[in-house]
Amino acid sequence: MIHLSGTILPGEASEAWIVDGVITYTKPAGASAATTIAGVAMPGLVDVHCHIGLGADLVVSREDALGQARDVLATGVTLVRDLGVPADMRWIDGEPATPTIIHCGTHIARPKRYLRGVSRDIEPAELPSVIVEEAQRGDGWVKLVGDWIDRSRGADSDLEPLWPRDVLVDAIQAAHEAGARVAVHTFGTDTIDDLLEAGVDDIEHGTGMTRDQMSEVAARGILVTPTANQVSTFADIARQAGQKYPVYAERMMRMFENRYEHMAAMADAGIALLMGSDSGSTLAYGTLPSELQACVSAGIPAPTVLAAASWEGRSRLGYSSLEEGTVADVVVYESDPRTDMSVLDRPVAVIRAGTLVSEATPEV
Repeated sequence: MIHLSGTILPGEASEAWIVDGVITYTKPAGASAATTIAGVAMPGLVDVHCHIGLGADLVVSREDALGQARDVLATGVTLVRDLGVPADMRWIDGEPATPTIIHCGTHIARPKRYLRGVSRDIEPAELPSVIVEEAQRGDGWVKLVGDWIDRSRGADSDLEPLWPRDVLVDAIQAAHEAGARVAVHTFGTDTIDDLLEAGVDDIEHGTGMTRDQMSEVAARGILVTPTANQVSTFADIARQAGQKYPVYAERMMRMFENRYEHMAAMADAGIALLMGSDSGSTLAYGTLPSELQACVSAGIPAPTVLAAASWEGRSRLGYSSLEEGTVADVVVYESDPRTDMSVLDRPVAVIRAGTLVSEATPEV
């Protein structure tokens, strides 16, 4: 039995107990023998854009994938939405000391229009049937690449939508009929109107959205994951594009330079945000705390970021958040991260399904 003492968010109770893996706010028999953990407790964090199993050389070994998962869990992330790995990762379900993983199958893209080897590359006419196949492989989510650089245009190459609008409409409808929601990678602007027309559920990155598009996204309740750490790499991407792809390079640099204003505008528009590290082939695992801090630095209010990364994010994915009698996924901090984001780097304890899996080592 575990006794939580201090502040328990979001309802801000002062005490709770974990008995047989579930949370209760009624003092149970034998409570005096419980292990007490003091501090600010909140529902375990959720990283909605993570690629456990993916590395610089694509699919990693099982040992390395477990290491990635445990690095993620140690930061207080008890729930991960895997947004695409080119391998069947269900073997990891139930492994000890790992987060719950919502599997999404493999990214869907077009040939030569995404990272080599990462995606399932198809032609547009195949999209409605393939999106259903990937939906059946996942846990209610599918990952679609919405735009990417089209290098066939030489120096004029730029971000271009991958899918004709009518095909996108049919595909997302097919996914919905199969019981899945669709998350779409998009950096550009032109893709957004197509996604709105198609009824997309979730926009990943969304760096090209205009203010009018943000308002429409908010009005429709479409989820958006800002990925501040990924956007901070856009300057390097622009420099690498260099003189070979100047149009694309200029666009990426402009989005990099406007990133703070852009993310603050998404929050001001009232968009339902999610938080994701985009950990994978280029970004390290266990970096959601730095992602949350980067979002706050970009102008998204800390309470909004924390809610999106914990209780609101969990709710938006259909998971509980320390309601009476629900599974106890908890992260505890020494003080309130809404007023001191630095504590995210050093959780006092991480509790996964009622089991203490990580505890801070006292300084000697």
